[in-house]
Amino acid sequence: MARPALAAVAIFTFLKSWNLYLEPIVYLSSKDMFTLPQALTQYVDAYGGPMWNVQLAATTLTVLPVLAVFLVAQKQFVQGLAHTGLKG
Repeated sequence: MARPALAAVAIFTFLKSWNLYLEPIVYLSSKDMFTLPQALTQYVDAYGGPMWNVQLAATTLTVLPVLAVFLVAQKQFVQGLAHTGLKG
């Protein structure tokens, strides 16, 4: 009975850790260790302005693992949210 709820919690935890931006800035000093959201901001042109076409293409690629996790656990995720607050 707890499987759908645990799957929903796992997906939310994965998304939270995937999207961390400020915490790794505090802890990391090397650009080699940056998370994907931080690495996306490193695409700049010669003048320091953002390269929007490269950033948006890279953002599309970084969304794919999150989408794959959701598609694999979609059934449990929907069941976990549907059973929230219901008396059984």
